[in-house]
Amino acid sequence: MTTTLKSKLHDDLNAAIKKRDELRSSTLRLTLAAITKEEVAGKEKRELSDDEVLKVITREAKKRREAADAFAQGGRAESAEREKAEGEVLAGYLPKQLSDEELTAIVAAAVAEAKAGGAEGPKAMGAVMKIANAKVAGQAEGGRVAAVVKQQLLQG
Repeated sequence: MTTTLKSKLHDDLNAAIKKRDELRSSTLRLTLAAITKEEVAGKEKRELSDDEVLKVITREAKKRREAADAFAQGGRAESAEREKAEGEVLAGYLPKQLSDEELTAIVAAAVAEAKAGGAEGPKAMGAVMKIANAKVAGQAEGGRVAAVVKQQLLQG
């Protein structure tokens, strides 16, 4: 049985090829290749779940953002635009990202939960991150979550 997200990517790739949408088709090809690579990694081939496919897409989108930043800093605006456009194609498959207010509220709850469990001060970072990441689940990047956690632990 194929995952619904992976089959949606395949369907969208076929549609993009028919429309001769080069940007979309090449982005989806690279993403499907990354998914296939993940499936054959390890001792035996396996089918990825939708959550695992989402993690691969998230990782690919992050690569595009980082590459766009690197190209922009290197003065290669055209390449940076291409990477940003590919990132936007992938963003369409990711869950809606949390706003700063929503993320702050989730982290505040995680800090309170960690304090209730006996974790205090800057040493509580790991405990709070574990709780917050479970609640955020792909709706915010780890670095963003860590920054908010650090800010709240230093305030508290």
